[in-house]
Amino acid sequence: MNVLVVYAHPEPMSLNGSLKSFTVERLAGAGHDVRVSDLYAMGWKAAADGDDFLERDRGRRLDLMADSKHAFATGTQALDIAGQQADLRWADAVIFQFPLWWFSMPAILKGWVERVYAYGFAYGVGEHSDKHWGDRYGEGVFKGKRAMLVVTTGGWESHYGERGINGPIEDVLFPITHGILHYPGFDVLPPFVLYRSSKMDEARFARTREELGKRLDGLWTDTPIAYRRQNGGDYEIPALTLKPGLEDVDGVARGFQLHVQRRI
Repeated sequence: MNVLVVYAHPEPMSLNGSLKSFTVERLAGAGHDVRVSDLYAMGWKAAADGDDFLERDRGRRLDLMADSKHAFATGTQALDIAGQQADLRWADAVIFQFPLWWFSMPAILKGWVERVYAYGFAYGVGEHSDKHWGDRYGEGVFKGKRAMLVVTTGGWESHYGERGINGPIEDVLFPITHGILHYPGFDVLPPFVLYRSSKMDEARFARTREELGKRLDGLWTDTPIAYRRQNGGDYEIPALTLKPGLEDVDGVARGFQLHVQRRI
């Protein structure tokens, strides 16, 4: 299988750097082809702007959506964008690895998403009717591919629990797992989250590699998060609201997790 690792950390000798190297070695050792987009090492340009569209009329007002659509359709995107899109097409699975900074991904990785997810590529695709509202949330160009987050955070696991001050980790990461990954069609695996990342010794690092190794071994066999598909019958179209009667197992709607199918 082909695996793309999109990696965002500025220090090669960091814990993240060591985990990224382990991921590449583990996957390659299992016979998979691996490519790494090391965004800091690449000097990735994070800001989406008019320079992303090579044939844009500079005398006209910039319209990021319309210009993105035109550049993608005509093959006139910046070369770094087109290269990453090609890697995404090549990949059967994508691993996004990053430290959790201010409850989200580093700006350089967010910028990767904003530039690479062009109109007509990752969004703005599919028919829009009273029965089907675009190819998204379970459909789209990445349908059939898998994705997983590998995330480090300095907080304790209890800080990200159901009653934790930071909120459940599933909710903190929901804009990424559901919005950035499920939206364009990925089957999203539960994230691998490493808590208290600054408290690491050799013994814990060995355990962490063992745990991460098991997740990497299960990249194609582990069960993805059961996000509801937008056009699968659970949502009213075009309102895109969940139909009545699809609450959680005890009949109570609970925030983001309402959009995950539950066994009753």
